[in-house]
Amino acid sequence: MELNLILGISVIGLLFAGWLISDVMKRDTGTAKMREISDAIKAGAEAFLRRQNRTILTLAVALSALIYILYAFVRAHNEHDPASPSQLALWTTLSFMLGALCSIAAGYMGMWVAIRSNIRTAAGATKNMNSALQPALRGGAVSGFFVVALSLLGVAGLFWLVRWSGVTEDVTKIPLLIVGYGFGASFVALFAQLGGGIYTKAADVGADLVGKVEAGIPEDDPRNPAVIADLVGDNVGDCAGRGADLFESTAAENIGAMILAAGLYRANAMTFDGAGLTLLGVLLFPLVARAFGILASIVGIMMVKTNDAEDPMKALNRGYYITAVLAMIGFFIASKWLLGPFYFNFFLCGLIGVLTSVAFVLITQYYTEYRYRPVKSIAEASQTGPATNIISGIAVGMESTGYPVLVIAAAIIGAYFLGENSGFAHAGLFGTAVATMGMLGTAAYILAMDTFGPITDNAGGIVEMSQQPHEVRERTDRLDSVGNTTKALTKGYAVGSAALAAFLLFSAYIDEVRIYMPSFDGTINLNKPEVFVGAMFGAMLVFLFSSMAIKAVGRAAYSIINNVREQFKNNPGIMAGTSKPDYGQC
Repeated sequence: MELNLILGISVIGLLFAGWLISDVMKRDTGTAKMREISDAIKAGAEAFLRRQNRTILTLAVALSALIYILYAFVRAHNEHDPASPSQLALWTTLSFMLGALCSIAAGYMGMWVAIRSNIRTAAGATKNMNSALQPALRGGAVSGFFVVALSLLGVAGLFWLVRWSGVTEDVTKIPLLIVGYGFGASFVALFAQLGGGIYTKAADVGADLVGKVEAGIPEDDPRNPAVIADLVGDNVGDCAGRGADLFESTAAENIGAMILAAGLYRANAMTFDGAGLTLLGVLLFPLVARAFGILASIVGIMMVKTNDAEDPMKALNRGYYITAVLAMIGFFIASKWLLGPFYFNFFLCGLIGVLTSVAFVLITQYYTEYRYRPVKSIAEASQTGPATNIISGIAVGMESTGYPVLVIAAAIIGAYFLGENSGFAHAGLFGTAVATMGMLGTAAYILAMDTFGPITDNAGGIVEMSQQPHEVRERTDRLDSVGNTTKALTKGYAVGSAALAAFLLFSAYIDEVRIYMPSFDGTINLNKPEVFVGAMFGAMLVFLFSSMAIKAVGRAAYSIINNVREQFKNNPGIMAGTSKPDYGQC
């Protein structure tokens, strides 16, 4: 019943995403000039993603072949393995490829709708604020529901498939056979987020530096050849890239939570049996709780509407708070149903996770919205020149790390304490896993707000380039300002969930190491040279990888800047408005 519920709600999430697509697509597409600009954005985004996905798939196929060879012919078989070498190789490879394909599909569908929602948001802005807000949020929600529903459907579907195939009779070992799903999703997310991120930053820098700084023309001015590239970058980076990134997080955390649930059952089998609890119920509890989050997000999305007098952020927050409250109720139902008399502490762990996500939303809004002290202080510093602006901005950025770290620390310690005092032995780590599931319970709505950002940014560009009346641009500017906050909000949410997930996944890893090495007590000894050197390499790789990404942004921006300068130099009619720039060159 639990498995059927997860699969059923996942399908409902995908069907709801399909309904959102039809709702967005039937809306007005504006004037011929607006459609011309939107089509240019669409062509650029689809060309970029087509090329990127072809490269990722080629690498994924090569890596899957390597995984199969290593598992089937190189890795030594161990008596604690969940299956024979050939079966282990087959299911790990199959789950890896499925994870990669689902990640690509989730990212692509999110972007596909986003590049068609921008024109409808721009057209809606010619009427009223609500007609612009709804297609932007509902278009963004398609990405959220595809990511969350596909990650659940993939994990639960693989679980059902492995169980049906009879590879192993011990269901606690099934999560170990499908860990490749999370690895495949991570592999795609690495390239999608990095490739899209490099492009969007390079196009943004190139368009702003030559347009606003050197030529003195407004942002999104139709005379700037790099404007379309900038708008394309928003889609391939913030829609497709972020979608793949959060798909990886949710998929890996689903499997990690199941591994910890299996360990919890092994340590408390007699207690569970005495309370009438089933192994399958405990194992699937994290996924059931996540599934209820999909239903909560559906209600939250449908409750969002606004008017011209209201701040659009209030409407989005209203929908989010409804989602959060319903997610808490869903957690209560799941924990009461599947954990019986031991439910209350784990319900509180889920509550901690949901409240952690709310805290991250509020903290991010505080540091990024124009109404609050941090942004006001940066604006005030700008009055005395770029030097004080940079100093103030860096100071606020560094300050903003404080509250999130405190929230994460409180969440981990609180959830661990509640798990340890739940009545089960060694349940502290499972408590943190439940808190992570709680934080991800609102993921579909959070992702909707994230993709809302690039859609409204694109809509503003379409309105500016098609020279719509001033009041229309005012509406899209208000939405764009809110979109900048929601994009930052999702970055903060992703960082917070990643921090909890890192603890969860490391705990799941240690849990499995103990099966293969019963004498291992979980202690990492830094006195050993290889451990210390490994830690240094791990820290160094973050900086090295970031350096390579920043250099790539610099090289790409260099090409765009030179191209825009050359067009301005060789074609004076662009600035005079007598000839059109070549957007395709950028």
